[in-house]
Amino acid sequence: MTLFEKIIAREIPAEIVYEDDDVIAFRDIDPKAPTHIVITTKRPIPTLNDIDDNDAELMGKMILAAKKIAVSEKIDKSGYRIVFNCNKDGGQSVYHIHCHLMGGRSMTWPPG
Repeated sequence: MTLFEKIIAREIPAEIVYEDDDVIAFRDIDPKAPTHIVITTKRPIPTLNDIDDNDAELMGKMILAAKKIAVSEKIDKSGYRIVFNCNKDGGQSVYHIHCHLMGGRSMTWPPG
């Protein structure tokens, strides 16, 4: 069971900022920006490489959740970044598909 599955099951505490039937979002425990929220699917999918056409709606729900959270966190006007990491070299550390919503400061490019 992944860390995120334990958060979804409420076995590990997290500061949940958004939840619906398919998606859950919580504050990152090691934030890289003033606002840093992890958005993940409730159904475990290990990586972006594991999605297929049947997951298009679910992936869209993650992006729409990010937009809603950006509004509620008041970073929608100033700007924000949504990042998906895939596998080790992409920086993925929890193998349960998720994205990071970050804002509250100016983002640089390239990211790292």
